[in-house]
Amino acid sequence: MNDKAWLALEDGTVYTGRACGAAGESGGEFVFNTAMTGYQEILTDPSYAGQCVVMTYPLIGNYGITAGDNESNRPRLSGFVVRELCKHPSNYESVQPVGDFLKKHGIVGIEDIDTRALTLKLRDKGALRGIISTLDGDKNRLVEKAKALPSMSGLNLAKVVTCAEPYAWEEGFKAAEKPLHVVVMDFGVKHGILRCLAAMGCKVTVVPAGTGAARIIALKPDGVLLSNGPGDPEPVTDAIETIKHLLAERIPLFGICLGHQLLGLALGGRTYKLKFGHHGSNHPVKDLETGKIEITSQNHGFCVDLKSLPSAVKTTHVNLNDGTSEGMSHAELPAFSVQYHPEASAGPHDSRYLFERFRNLMLARQEARSR
Repeated sequence: MNDKAWLALEDGTVYTGRACGAAGESGGEFVFNTAMTGYQEILTDPSYAGQCVVMTYPLIGNYGITAGDNESNRPRLSGFVVRELCKHPSNYESVQPVGDFLKKHGIVGIEDIDTRALTLKLRDKGALRGIISTLDGDKNRLVEKAKALPSMSGLNLAKVVTCAEPYAWEEGFKAAEKPLHVVVMDFGVKHGILRCLAAMGCKVTVVPAGTGAARIIALKPDGVLLSNGPGDPEPVTDAIETIKHLLAERIPLFGICLGHQLLGLALGGRTYKLKFGHHGSNHPVKDLETGKIEITSQNHGFCVDLKSLPSAVKTTHVNLNDGTSEGMSHAELPAFSVQYHPEASAGPHDSRYLFERFRNLMLARQEARSR
């Protein structure tokens, strides 16, 4: 059996390794993730749509795949790259090895390549388009295929991963003294975010990314969460218009990741593409209000331009690695957002207080309306 696989980048670099997922050929934007654990959550995070993920930690899969750790119904990433994939996981909760999970869902994977060299290349040159193939060993042909792939800039991938119809989320619900209704705009929402809302006693209604403001307002939400998601925020024009209307209605808004970027655009700011993005569970962020440092989970390739925001928008969090935007709030409207993932599935959980902040905003509006 020939288990060879090839990885080719648009700059002409080609690696030869071994197949560790589904047979076939798939390509996208290559990014590296610095997390040591949480690979199942990474595989099932819809924000990776259109991307091939390179894991920097050398051994992946040692605790297998569990029944309860998926962040969506199925993987959306285009490919998976590891130094070594564990074939025999050791974990009483494991239901299958990672390789079998990749094959089941048609995800092409490659192992036994120098992931350190590949990561350094992506860090120095920036995210690159590339191909993983178990079918075609012609290096020149693979490089040409990589060059023909679309750029991530200008791609509206939220419409690809969003739900088709509205639905209620009830998993993990805990009754609260003062019930709240949260509408989640699904740009590729992770289940961990929905679990956090339900655990606060919120009734959660998830709606497709293209849902208009009138339909959302008709659901009578106490607040709206703008979820994470993949791709470039600028082409998601319908959602930006919806957010503008929700701001005008003074409905409490909480943006996460892509939701943060879309809120920034709705407030009059601009976004830009980062060189290689932020992907991992060990990124330091400073809360400018408290001075505390949070270790955060991140997954994004675009960023809000701090200098483009109007004076009424205050920067609340910054990335300590590169000084980029990690959070903002509006001085006059009940709206705030963060670039990182406060639900942090699989961790760390330094930032879960932000859900409580969202809850307090909703309670304040609820009390004001009852007077």
